[in-house]
Amino acid sequence: MSEQQTHSETRHVVVVGAGMAGVQTAVALREQGFAGAITLIGAEPHQPYDRPPLSKAVLLGKAEGSAFEVDFEALGVDLRLGLEVTGVRPAEHVVVTEAGEVGYDTLVIATGAEPLTLPGSGGVPGVHLLRTLDDARRLRPVLDQRHRIVVVGAGWIGAEFATAARDAGCEVTVVEAADRPLAGVLPAEVAAPMAGWYAESGAELLTGARVQAVVPGEVLLADGRRLPADAVVIGIGARPATGWLTGSDIALGPEGAITADARLRTSVPDVYAVGDCASFPSARFGERLLVHHWDNALQGPRTVAADIVGEAAADYDPVPYFWSEQFGRFVQYAGHHTDADELVWRGDPSEAPWSVCWLREGALVAVLAVGRPRDLAQGRKLIETAKPLDRERVTDSAVPLKSAVQG
Repeated sequence: MSEQQTHSETRHVVVVGAGMAGVQTAVALREQGFAGAITLIGAEPHQPYDRPPLSKAVLLGKAEGSAFEVDFEALGVDLRLGLEVTGVRPAEHVVVTEAGEVGYDTLVIATGAEPLTLPGSGGVPGVHLLRTLDDARRLRPVLDQRHRIVVVGAGWIGAEFATAARDAGCEVTVVEAADRPLAGVLPAEVAAPMAGWYAESGAELLTGARVQAVVPGEVLLADGRRLPADAVVIGIGARPATGWLTGSDIALGPEGAITADARLRTSVPDVYAVGDCASFPSARFGERLLVHHWDNALQGPRTVAADIVGEAAADYDPVPYFWSEQFGRFVQYAGHHTDADELVWRGDPSEAPWSVCWLREGALVAVLAVGRPRDLAQGRKLIETAKPLDRERVTDSAVPLKSAVQG
């Protein structure tokens, strides 16, 4: 038996957070030959579950849950659920929980993100968030009763919930403080066509509308309008769930994310961070990225596991990817467009399907595809290769994107 194998068998990895990133870290460790003890700690009492179905099948009562099909006992993973972690003392290699301290040799932080709340809405009857399985289960009867629902926030989660609520026959009004949907995510010219999707579905979208207060049965807007609301769903974004790290010396960025390095190691020894709670440096895009999407939580654990077991892990530098199902459309995005110098349309956004490509010095850096999955799949590969494209061929939606490579 090698020295590395013996060392692996005696090490204890503690993973805090039992969502996608935490579960995949435990799975990846075993797949990559880690033979030591693994403890997976989750704050919720439920079997670890996948989040995307919460705003779709679970919310609409088409599924009771979305538990991962992982046999933790067979993997030799000590699963501790319903246990809140309240702190960590890296110098002592100890995490602090409600039930006492847990020692570790290596710690992986995968606590994800927590939804932002609307100031003054806490404790008001009928106000909901949609982040957890319990949230989805509480909202199901609201949809069943076909209530009048006000959704605050026209981002991805707001659009997905509005879609489900309309499918259930509810009267839906979506309130957005910005002048368009997805204002913090997409440029105005790309987001503008999406505004029409709301009315098309029968939902009312109010842009430039700030919420002044939420009271039982009503949402009061800053301009004096009063919106009747049997239920209010808040979807105004999320922040990394890192408040419990106060005093730990684990470095955080201005948005509260753990500033991991290219191997997803934190600023203190023997501690990694992965998923929604961590940012990482991207050489591909030339800046630090904070990616709050499912694919990041799936991919990052492989880098963490490889580094823990001593493999020659490549730096973590993915092409970010996510998807959203809203108003009868399948919307996909890959890449990162902040530093693009040109935007190219493929297809007419007043019709379906269509795509948008962002180029930097002629190479593709991001693609948004609405009902064009082939554009997304080919575009994702082109972003990885960074080959220069022929702009005219990119513009022609009849030409496969992969055929737009110059030369």
